[in-house]
Amino acid sequence: MASLLSHIFSSSALFSLGLYHLVLSTRSHIKSPQTYLAKPYHPFPFPFPRFRHLPLYLILLSLLLSIFHQTLLSSLSDPLIKGRTPVHHFSSLQSASVLFLFFLLTLALLISESTPLFPIPSDLIFTIASAAFALHFFVASASSSVQTSSLQAKCESIAALISASSSLLTLTLAYNPKLYVADLALGASICLKGLWVLQTGLSLYVEAFIPEGCHRLLDVVSGVEGSTKCDLEESTLRAVALLDLVFVLHVTFVSVIVVIAYAVVAKAVGVRRIGSYEALPTSSAGLVGLDPNHVQMKAFNQDV
Repeated sequence: MASLLSHIFSSSALFSLGLYHLVLSTRSHIKSPQTYLAKPYHPFPFPFPRFRHLPLYLILLSLLLSIFHQTLLSSLSDPLIKGRTPVHHFSSLQSASVLFLFFLLTLALLISESTPLFPIPSDLIFTIASAAFALHFFVASASSSVQTSSLQAKCESIAALISASSSLLTLTLAYNPKLYVADLALGASICLKGLWVLQTGLSLYVEAFIPEGCHRLLDVVSGVEGSTKCDLEESTLRAVALLDLVFVLHVTFVSVIVVIAYAVVAKAVGVRRIGSYEALPTSSAGLVGLDPNHVQMKAFNQDV
């Protein structure tokens, strides 16, 4: 139950952060597309200055809770593994280390945004964030390769794929901060990460969402290595294919959210059409009282 609650909490935090970045970056781009520059953090648009950095404080709190949970998870024992160190001890500590790196990055960003004593350029923040996402990709890939549960390994491999895309996007923004499409895709990838964290918790720890032919092991602590397994090879292949289908549905859902968010923000802010022109008047409106066969021309000056 604790593992499922942790996944729900992490999913809510990641999805909210991605949607927040998506909306604020779109708002900034629509207001001034010529001078637009991607930012690692957009201050909260609230009239009271004390709440401008509220999202950063919430991110720090969420990261602290996640670090505590991963550290606690690494101390749990797996009764099915005897005579050797369980793999989940190291994988949980690796996840806690990556989260701690994100915590330090968020703390540095908060100090840079709130005080003039420690200014950090945006391209450096994006570069460090790219390295952190790449490190999470490495940790998730390594964890998926040593999992005793094929279902859990598939969830980890997809999470690694999302982290790799986020790393590539942040590195792109560090090189070219004017690329709004990359900034938009970064917010979408964080939303997708949040949804997949929730899907992982449901597929591993909720009986109603565990694929047919797979089940939880009652004598293994929920959340550690191999707590959910499939009995037959056919069930494993079916479960993996089902997770691939669910991932495609999540990507489609996030794409719809991106389109809706852009439309709502554009309507709220107002899109400036550059180079537009009004339609020419028709004979029923602008040419009333004039001969439709007569075109008025400017007289030539014949005093040449």
